[in-house]
Amino acid sequence: MALLSLRGLVKRFGDTVALDHLDLDVAPGEFLTLLGGSGSGKSTLLRVVAGFETAESGAVLLEGRDIAAVPPHARPLNMMFQSYALFPHLSVAGNVAYGLKRDDVPRAERDRRVAEALALVRLQGFERRLPYRLSGGQKQRVALARALVKRPRLLLLDEPLGALDANLRERTGFELRALQRETGAAFIMVTHDQNEALALADRVAVLEAGRLVQAGPPRAVYERPATRFVAGFLGGANVLEGQPDGAGGFDCPGLAATLRAEAPVDRGTAACALRPERITLRPSPLAGANASQGVVEEVAFRGDDSLLLVRAAGGALLRVGHAEEDGAPPPRGSTVHLAWEAAAVVPLRG
Repeated sequence: MALLSLRGLVKRFGDTVALDHLDLDVAPGEFLTLLGGSGSGKSTLLRVVAGFETAESGAVLLEGRDIAAVPPHARPLNMMFQSYALFPHLSVAGNVAYGLKRDDVPRAERDRRVAEALALVRLQGFERRLPYRLSGGQKQRVALARALVKRPRLLLLDEPLGALDANLRERTGFELRALQRETGAAFIMVTHDQNEALALADRVAVLEAGRLVQAGPPRAVYERPATRFVAGFLGGANVLEGQPDGAGGFDCPGLAATLRAEAPVDRGTAACALRPERITLRPSPLAGANASQGVVEEVAFRGDDSLLLVRAAGGALLRVGHAEEDGAPPPRGSTVHLAWEAAAVVPLRG
C-alpha cells in the first residue's frame, strides 16, 4: 500500500487553478522530487499535504486514512521550509527539541533524541549556539534535525538546499540522500534544480499548471519525456515540429530532414525530442534519415563540454553538445554536419 495517496486534488487561488485534479502516490521510504516551473503547483501541493492549505476537493490519504480534516500539528509528518524558520531566541538544541516539547515528551527522552538528531546531521557541540552564529549550511542542518527528531514516516522539503552555494548544495544534497536512506522515511522534495532532482530522487514527478504530466525514475523521465513541456523543461531537449510521413518516419521541415525512431512513428505524434548530447558532428554529410547540416551561430564553453547553437538547413535552431574529449568545438560561422541514432529520437504527443 502507498504511504501517501493524493486523489483528485483541486486547489484554487481566486481564478488561478493551482492544483488541477492531481493524483499521486508515494511509497514508503521513497525519495520523490517535484519539478516544474514557477506557478506549477509544487509548493502548493506540499502545503496541502502538510495541512497549511485546504484543497477544494480531493483526498489526502496517509496510510489509507484521509487526513484532509486533520490540523497540521496533528499530522504524522513534518515539513522543512525553504527559509528554515528557526526560532532566533532558541539555541540549536532548543530549536530541535521544540516539537518534542510541545508533544510533552519527557525531558530525558527529549534530550536523548535531540542528541541523536544532532549527531545524525553532524552538529555535535553546537547545542548551545544561537541561529545568528550559524552558517547557512549549519542552519539547514538544524532545520533538518528538527524535522527528523520526531521520526516522521513522511518528510516534506520545500527547496531545502536553495540558500546554499553550489559546492555546499551538492555535498549537502548527497548527505540528505544518505540521511533519507538511514532513517527510512519517505521524502517529498520541491526543487527548481533539475540536476539536483535527477541525482537525488528515486522518482521524479513533473508538474505543469497544477497537473502531473509525467512521473517515473529519473533516467526514464529524462530519456523518454512524454510531452513537449517535459522534454524542454528537463535538460533542454530540442523539440522538433513536423508530422508523420506515413512510412514510420517523422518529417521535420525545420531540419530539412526525416527523423526515424527505434519504432515506427505513429499518426498521433505531434513533435519529436532530441537531446543535445545525442547529436554528433560528422566530418562529412550523411545521406538518409537522422542527419542534417547547419551553421554554428554560438559556442558556449561549459567546463566538460561546449554547447553549440546550430541553425539547421530548414531554419530550426538546434542545441548541440560537444564533448571536450572530441577536440576544440567548431567556430562560429562554420558549417557542420549532424547525425544521431534512432534511439535518440523520442516521439511526443502533447
